Amino acid sequence: MIALRAAEAKKAQDIRILDLRGVTSFADYFLICTGSNTKQNQAIWDEIALQMKKEGGEIPSNVEGYNAAEWILGDYGDLLVHVFSEKAREYYDLERLYRHAKVVSVAEDVPA
Repeated sequence: MIALRAAEAKKAQDIRILDLRGVTSFADYFLICTGSNTKQNQAIWDEIALQMKKEGGEIPSNVEGYNAAEWILGDYGDLLVHVFSEKAREYYDLERLYRHAKVVSVAEDVPA
């Protein structure tokens, strides 16, 4: 929920959390969101990384795509954070690829 609230704080759009448990073995959750431009995508990622470190004591094992900022991928082990441009999100369509995953209500708490 730390990453979700951080994305909300930077005005990320269309935030989704997919529960991948039982669907895939490489992650339990995806957080997927969209920014309106590359600077906003970087700001969203920066805030997520800051709050995950500050509040959760977590740092990503890997971050990809930050400079181009069309699709920033942050790997927190069981949580993969995807910050997309609108064009990249539509193209890669992770919600369709992982359509068997449960969409977690942003109002409910994600188990730790």
